[in-house]
Amino acid sequence: MKRTIVFWGILLVLLTGQAISVYSQDTTNLEERTIEAVNTGIDNGINIPFIDLAVRQANDNQEVTLSIQILIFLAILTLSPSILILTTPFLRIAIVFDFVKRALSLQQVPPTQVLMGIALFLTFFIMWPTIQEVNDTAFQPFSNGEIGLEELYNNASGPMRLFMYRQMQGNHDNIQLFMRLRGLPKPANFSEVPTYVLVPAYVLSELTVAFKIGILLFIPFIVIDMVVASILMSMGMIMLPPVMISMPFKIILFVLVDGWGLITQQLIASFG
Repeated sequence: MKRTIVFWGILLVLLTGQAISVYSQDTTNLEERTIEAVNTGIDNGINIPFIDLAVRQANDNQEVTLSIQILIFLAILTLSPSILILTTPFLRIAIVFDFVKRALSLQQVPPTQVLMGIALFLTFFIMWPTIQEVNDTAFQPFSNGEIGLEELYNNASGPMRLFMYRQMQGNHDNIQLFMRLRGLPKPANFSEVPTYVLVPAYVLSELTVAFKIGILLFIPFIVIDMVVASILMSMGMIMLPPVMISMPFKIILFVLVDGWGLITQQLIASFG
């Protein structure tokens, strides 16, 4: 019995040693083939990039300033969707579409993603002349090296500021409100209004206009709800929800008058 155990132990050691030797030989061959492939690629003119990311202590004030600028740039990229929403017609269009969905008593149809997609493309449609002006006066000259970074900002913000100012339709109370809250004197003209005052004033103006449109959209559908609720009450159907009965009638009315077309037409006309 002892001899059998010793025999199998010696055989196991020999097999393990042979396996380790084969594995080491295969690993060595793999490393050699890898080095040979890399050298072959370099000799054949294949560009293999070298990626290095290092974080070290800043040596002077210029490097500190550069790091701060990179952080600010990343923060702007993170907030860019919100900036685009608050400085374009997207805010008004999205709110009006949500009012339409609620007025029709619809819960899941159309999906919110679909409404936001329609609002996005309508925003591009309305903003296209402004986008072209920004491209012609700011981005193209900057890419050709004709203007600097400061002129790029001024030329790009000018059409955007003018677009926001025009949408206030002569109602400048919001601008005066934020100028007063900031402790600034009353501006003599549009050029004296800072951008950080114009943007929140434009946002409040868009919210007000969107809610006014939403109220006008709700009125005919509220009338339908009241009529249906009165009929159900007179018939003694108290336990039957009026919304369940009125929703088909509201959808039929909305389709017959081409509601989506009328709303889209009026929304685009409101930005004229």
